[in-house]
Amino acid sequence: MLSSINHPLLCPSLPKHGYCSSRTRICNIVRKKRARTMAFASNEGNSEVGVQVGEQLYLGLDFGTSGARFALIDRGGTIHAQGKREYPLYKRKETVDWVHSWKQTLFLLLEDIPFHLRQIIASISIDGTSATTMILDSTTGEPLWRPFLYNESCPDALPIVKSIAPENHTVCSGSSTLCKLVSWWNTADSNKESAALLHQADWLLWLLHGNLGVTDYNNALKSYSQLLPSVKAPGTPIGVLKEDIRTQYGFAKDCVVCTGTTDSIAAFLAARATKPGKAVTSLGSTLAIKLLSTSRVDDARYGVYSHRLDDKWLVGGASNTGGAVLRQLFTDEQLENLSEQINPMKTSPLDYYPLPTVGERFPMADPKMAPRLHPRPESDVEYLHGILESIARIEAKAYSLLKDLGATQVEEVFTAGGGAKNEKWTKIRERVLGLPVSRAIQTEAAYGAALLALKGAQQCVQ
Repeated sequence: MLSSINHPLLCPSLPKHGYCSSRTRICNIVRKKRARTMAFASNEGNSEVGVQVGEQLYLGLDFGTSGARFALIDRGGTIHAQGKREYPLYKRKETVDWVHSWKQTLFLLLEDIPFHLRQIIASISIDGTSATTMILDSTTGEPLWRPFLYNESCPDALPIVKSIAPENHTVCSGSSTLCKLVSWWNTADSNKESAALLHQADWLLWLLHGNLGVTDYNNALKSYSQLLPSVKAPGTPIGVLKEDIRTQYGFAKDCVVCTGTTDSIAAFLAARATKPGKAVTSLGSTLAIKLLSTSRVDDARYGVYSHRLDDKWLVGGASNTGGAVLRQLFTDEQLENLSEQINPMKTSPLDYYPLPTVGERFPMADPKMAPRLHPRPESDVEYLHGILESIARIEAKAYSLLKDLGATQVEEVFTAGGGAKNEKWTKIRERVLGLPVSRAIQTEAAYGAALLALKGAQQCVQ
């Protein structure tokens, strides 16, 4: 049982001892190599249009629920290359082999980056889905168990977790990393003495830098410390790119790999919402909300938690409603054509709770909540209108809840993710929320991950 873990303390949000000296060592190596690289670039020049002589680029990769993207930016934030890949669905014993799929996608994306641009990439960072949990052998890095996905709930672990965690702490949710760890601990026959926990982004980054046992404090929020890697701030240099990968793909010798973050936080960073009261709603397969607040709010009863962002807090949560429900009911072409026929200023009388399967995380934590998508009208336009407006009502309820729990009141909402492209949905949400709603200038989480890579590179030149 869990007692074998000795009830470890809640995971700290600050780096462990020794981190500063480690980072200094990495940065000193990089500075020396970069000085030589810059001198070489000045002599040889660069024929790429839009890339200045001696300029360096910063790579961000976003691993979402259905696929992955990359964005390559310069110091000023201009995008020089971007691309995406759907996950290849490898099967193992009738289930999806996510480990194989994610790894294959990572290296396919590296191949998709124009070769001549790879040579001037200074740093890399990756974001992944929050609370997607992997249990690995701490020596080999091989998985000891299938990954626990971001929206997977382990209610069997809740009684144990609640007995050792503070009341209403964010880990007191069936979908938290800790619940997944406890559930595995109490059911698996694997050798637990050699076990190590990583999140999706941590593991993908490990494939690049080779230093097993590093995470960031955003991914680490919903776990405990004993099996957890050392915790660093997002965008912290970990080490240089592994030599075999650097050689195979043509990256620079001094390309640094930095800690990442979760996908919704990367989307927030991409939107450049820097003032309290500004919020980002990510409309992807799920609906994720992040509000910049001066106050921290955590309440597991509603799936609300706060991530640290410098001296402020990102307060919010993630609902299971969102684009995954729409994809179950309509094709992309249907969504586009039907949306054009919706009058967004008209209130829909239909009241749904659109979920792809049983279970909701936020703004209420109820693993038994059933989807509500009936009655279905004869008109597909009316049906889609009702679903889009119902999702907007869930979003409005979420922001109202955050205010009631003590967060800074939301003043403006930026939208990221695929749903940001639907202008009719934006107008519906603006009416329902009673707030200015607009598409973020940069809507992709990969861009936010690239900003973290830039942050890490800047630490090495200061």
